[in-house]
Amino acid sequence: MRVRLLGAAAGGAFPQWNCNCANCCLARIDPARAKPRTQSSIAVSGDGRHWFLINASPDVRTQIESFPPLAPAPGSIRGSGIAGILITNADLDHTLGLFILREGSRLVVHATAQVRRALSQRLQLENVLASYCGIEWREPPVEPAPLLSADGLPTGLIYSAFAVPGKPPRYCSSFQASPGDAVGYRFVDEKTGGRLVVIPDTARIDEHVASHMRDADVLLFDGTFFDEDEMRTTGAGTALASEMGHIPISGPHGSMRHLTTMPAVRRVYVHINNTNPILVEDSPQRVAVEAAGIIVGYDGMEMEC
Repeated sequence: MRVRLLGAAAGGAFPQWNCNCANCCLARIDPARAKPRTQSSIAVSGDGRHWFLINASPDVRTQIESFPPLAPAPGSIRGSGIAGILITNADLDHTLGLFILREGSRLVVHATAQVRRALSQRLQLENVLASYCGIEWREPPVEPAPLLSADGLPTGLIYSAFAVPGKPPRYCSSFQASPGDAVGYRFVDEKTGGRLVVIPDTARIDEHVASHMRDADVLLFDGTFFDEDEMRTTGAGTALASEMGHIPISGPHGSMRHLTTMPAVRRVYVHINNTNPILVEDSPQRVAVEAAGIIVGYDGMEMEC
C-alpha cells in the first residue's frame, strides 16, 4: 500500500492567507525553518493505479498537479487516477475540493449519513454536482470490506470506518451531534497485510479510538493544536482546541502521551494548524515530538505498508 500526504495543514493552509502569527511570518520569510503546507488530504493506493483521496481539500488542484499518478494518463485528453474520495467529516477544509473536481467523471464519495446530510442539505453539494459530473454516495462499512473502484473492481485494499469523538461543522451548528459526524478510516493491504489508520480529527482518545490506533503499522493522527489554549495565546482566536473538536498534542491527556505507547512503525501528525509550533523545525515543541518518535507530516511525504 502506497500512502502520500498531499496536504498536511489544517484549514487555511500554512501560511494562512490572512494570518500574521509568528509561524506564518516565518514561513513567508524563511520557509526552510517553517515549511509551507497545503490543506489536509491523503492519497492511498493498493495497486498503484487506483488512488483514493482521504478528504478533498480546497487545494486539491495544486495537490493533483504535484503528484503525477493523480493526473491524466499519458496519451489521454482527460482522466484521473482518482478512484474515489473518502470523507472523514464535513468540515470545509475536507470537502470544498469536491466542488473543484466537478469537471471530471462522476465522483464516488464515501461518507457517513451524517456527513452526507451536512453536505447535501447545507452546502447543496448533490444538487450542484448534478449539473456537472454527478455524485455516487457510498456509505463506508463498519466491518472490513473490499474498497472497490468506481466500476466495481477490486483495488487490493480492505477498508472500514469507525466513529471518533467529534461534532457537526460550524455551518451545521443547529444539527445534533451524533456518532458519524467524524470518522477515522482503517485500510489493510490484501497482499502484504500492511495496516494504515487515518484519524485527522478527533476531540479525544477513548478506548474505542485507542483500539484502532493500536492496530496500525502506519498511524496518521490529528496534530491540529499543540496546546489546548493555543488560539488564545497566539492571538489568533478564542476557542479552545477541545471546543473545535481536536485533542491537543501536549498535556497529561494530550495525544503525544498516547501516541508514544502505540506500536505503529510510523506515527505521523497531520492536519496541523498554522499556529502550531511543531511547524517550526527547530522549536522546542518540534524537538519534543520528534524525541517521542513521532513525525511531523509534510506535503509530499510518502510511506508504504
